[in-house]
Amino acid sequence: MSTVSISSTTSQAMSAPAPEANANPLAGMTLLTAEGYEPRAKASIEITKNALKRIRIAMAKEGITPEAGGLRLGITGGGCSGLSYNIRFDTQPRERDRTFTFGAGLETPNDPSGAKPVRLFVDPKSFLYLAGMVLDFEETLMRQGFNFINPNSTKSCGCGSSFSA
Repeated sequence: MSTVSISSTTSQAMSAPAPEANANPLAGMTLLTAEGYEPRAKASIEITKNALKRIRIAMAKEGITPEAGGLRLGITGGGCSGLSYNIRFDTQPRERDRTFTFGAGLETPNDPSGAKPVRLFVDPKSFLYLAGMVLDFEETLMRQGFNFINPNSTKSCGCGSSFSA
């Protein structure tokens, strides 16, 4: 009687690379730091160059000049995961808002503002959840819109517009 031994081996060339567990969501992005803040500061918000370009284009479309208004970022209760992002234009900051200014003198493609800075307004309650966040704009064949890369988010829904902290 003869014994047959079968062993299985996997060639490294044939196996798929293991997904990187701690992939950096900011890899390859050009981050813009608000005037008067340090890069990657926890008490700030940053945006990408793509977001700056899209904010300028949208403001021009709405007839809002950088001097006359800005983009308001906020959080409301609701959505699949408990909290939802909201984004809209506003004419002026409110009394207790934090105001972040980006892009003074930095031209973006098809820049209707002439490289003028844009302002972001954030109310104090929303800032508790948005501190340290990066606002990006993604434009692909499948999706177009703002991405909130938020280190305070513990889980988010599939659509990316709601989260829990």
